[in-house]
Amino acid sequence: MSRTHEDIQDELLVLQCQGGDGEAMKVLIARWHPRLGRLAWRLTGERDAAQDIVQDAWLAIVRGLRRLDDPARFRSWAYRIVTNKCADWTRRRVVQRNAAEELRAAAVSDSGRSSSDAESTGAVSRIRDALAKLPGEQKAVLSLHYLDGMGVAEIARTLDVPEGTVKSRLYHARSRLKQVLERMET
Repeated sequence: MSRTHEDIQDELLVLQCQGGDGEAMKVLIARWHPRLGRLAWRLTGERDAAQDIVQDAWLAIVRGLRRLDDPARFRSWAYRIVTNKCADWTRRRVVQRNAAEELRAAAVSDSGRSSSDAESTGAVSRIRDALAKLPGEQKAVLSLHYLDGMGVAEIARTLDVPEGTVKSRLYHARSRLKQVLERMET
C-alpha cells in the first residue's frame, strides 16, 4: 500500500500532537472531524447522535493519542474508537427502544402502530435505507470498505478482528444487502 501526501501529513500531525503541539491538534481535528462524523452518521443513521458520538470520540482520541505507537495507524485507530462508540450508542438505544415498546404495550392493549417508512427516491436513498436495515457489524464493514475506502487489513485493525473475519463479514453483508434491496423492490 503506497502512502499518499495526506497520509504523511497526518502522520506528521500525529507526531506533533504527541509532542504537545496544540496547533497541530487543531489541524488534525479539522482534517478528521468531518470523516469521523460521516462514519458515525452512517453507523447510527442520526445526525445528532453522530455529532455527540464524535465529540466523545475526540475526547478519547485526545486522551489516548500519546499512547498511539504508530502514527500511520491513526486512521484505523480513530475509526475504531468511533465504531466502538457507535456500537455502545446502538446497544443503549436498543435497550431504550425495548423498554419504550414494553411501556406502550402495557399502556395500550392495541397500539395500532403504523410504520412510517419513508419513500426512497433514487439509488442512493435505496442503498442508504437498505444499509440501515443491516445489523451493526455488517453496516460497519460495508461502510468502512466501500464508503471510506479501507482495505481488509485496515478494517481488521479498525474493528480489532482477524482479516478472515472481515472477509467473511463482507461476504455476508453483501449477500444480506442484496436480499434487502431485492425485498425493497418487490
